[in-house]
Amino acid sequence: MSEKKLWGGRFKESTDKLVEQFTESVSYDKRLALVDIAGSIAHAEMLRKQGILTEEEAEKIINGLKEIQKEIEEGKFDWKVEYEDVHMNIEKRLTEKIGPVGGKLHTARSRNDQVATDVRLYVRNEVKEILNLLKELRKAFVEQAEKHLDVVMPGYTHLQIAQPVLYSHHMLAYYQMFKRDAERFEDSLKRINVSPLGSAALAGTSFPLDREYTARLLGFEDVTKNSLDAVSDRDFVAETIFNCAMVMMHLSRLSEELILWSTDEFNFIELPDAYCTGSSIMPQKKNPDVSELTRGKTGRVYGDLIAILTILKGLPLAYNRDMQEDKEPLFDAIDTVKLALKVNIGVVRNMKPKAERMREQARRGFSLATDVADYLAKKGIPFREAHRIVGELVAYCLENKKGLEDLSLDEFKKFSDAFEEDVLSLMSVEGSINSRNVTGGTAKQQVEKELQQIKEEEGFE
Repeated sequence: MSEKKLWGGRFKESTDKLVEQFTESVSYDKRLALVDIAGSIAHAEMLRKQGILTEEEAEKIINGLKEIQKEIEEGKFDWKVEYEDVHMNIEKRLTEKIGPVGGKLHTARSRNDQVATDVRLYVRNEVKEILNLLKELRKAFVEQAEKHLDVVMPGYTHLQIAQPVLYSHHMLAYYQMFKRDAERFEDSLKRINVSPLGSAALAGTSFPLDREYTARLLGFEDVTKNSLDAVSDRDFVAETIFNCAMVMMHLSRLSEELILWSTDEFNFIELPDAYCTGSSIMPQKKNPDVSELTRGKTGRVYGDLIAILTILKGLPLAYNRDMQEDKEPLFDAIDTVKLALKVNIGVVRNMKPKAERMREQARRGFSLATDVADYLAKKGIPFREAHRIVGELVAYCLENKKGLEDLSLDEFKKFSDAFEEDVLSLMSVEGSINSRNVTGGTAKQQVEKELQQIKEEEGFE
């Protein structure tokens, strides 16, 4: 049996060691230590302002907390499982250092509003880091687009060659994905950055607190409006994990393409050696392990999302111990997405497209068929009829082992009198690409316009 807990006055027996092992969270929530101390210092400052603590008491508590912070930062703090969590470890150490006055820190506060505050502070900090990484990744795609502005490649639907596009246009598609991810995280900050401190266990407190003052000290933009909701709300945790899952999904889509593109069958891209690995038995292999692991770790973050939603789905108001389980999926999702972003920034920055191979493939698969159909539509033929005519042209080409670009004007005219000499000038991938000169299209002029807008908005040089 272990020693009595700080909350053990009502209990006649000490907690069983196995129960301690089952219920402890300090092994992972100790990463909240610095935000826990920040919250405690702000709480002590407010208690002093309101006359709930004397000047001397507040000074002792704040100085003691700062000394504990230094111990933690220097790796000298002795974390103990028997004290359950990060909060009780710090509070116990505080009373060891400054005596019984340390127990006054918990006046008008519960671990329920304390942990809710800690997690919000932690998530706020991590979201800002993720936003910086997302910006770096977006910049890497912009660099790729600028460096290889004129490279042509096949665009796909159903993983079948569809129409030629610019490689730069393809890179900026990923820019847009990760821009949306950043917007989701930015928007989530207004729900994260709200202070629950002062809600106490569930009903508020009879002490005359100034919650708005504490919120200002901690950089929160507002305070929660309902104490029951404040201590039991983990929507912001679920939202953060969801946002991480979306980032991983986009990284996984990128990874899938890079894996395909680096095969001999596609041979579109050279991945940097520093981000690939070899085989233990086949000396010729260069494996895209970063991309494969990114794809695999995406499922892990999806698991974190399902975990938090399942933890929360049946909980009555207000706080329940189940909510202790919110931290491991949260920490795992954040750690995974940050590392995945860092390593994929390096991949994107250093990969090299194989321009000749891409251009060669862009001409295959009758990728200019839509251009021919559009040509007929511009001559006044209803598009559905034009679609049928070009379908017959493709069938003719397949039978005669030709491409559309190999056909003579006489062969075109066998299928429609609307074809004239100018149809032959359509038969180039560059012509096809630059004909799509609409906002958001793949024409070089549009890609240059998009790049300019991005650089102005983002401040990229």
